Amino acid sequence: MTEPAAPAPTGLAAPAPVEPVWLVEATYAPDAAETRVPFRAEHIARLQELKRQGIVVERAADAEAALDVCRADVYLRNGVWVELRARAFGRVREG
Repeated sequence: MTEPAAPAPTGLAAPAPVEPVWLVEATYAPDAAETRVPFRAEHIARLQELKRQGIVVERAADAEAALDVCRADVYLRNGVWVELRARAFGRVREG
C-alpha cells in the first residue's frame, strides 16, 4: 500500500507558471555594415509591423517558429545575416 502524499507546506505560494521564451541570435556577414544599409529601413519597418500585430519572437511556439520569423527577414534574404540560432529560456509569468 502506498503512503498518501504529504500536504503542501502552508504559507508558501504556488510556483509561478513558466512560459517558453526563444532568443534568436543572428550572425552578421563580415561586410554587414555596408550591405545592410539599403535594407535597414525595410528591416525596421517590418519589426515595427510585427510589434503592431502582436507577434513577438519570444512568443513563438517553439525554436523552429522563432527561426521562421527571422528567416522571413530582409537581412537573411540578402546575406546581411548568415546564420541563425535559437536558444530556449523559461520566463516566469506573474499569476
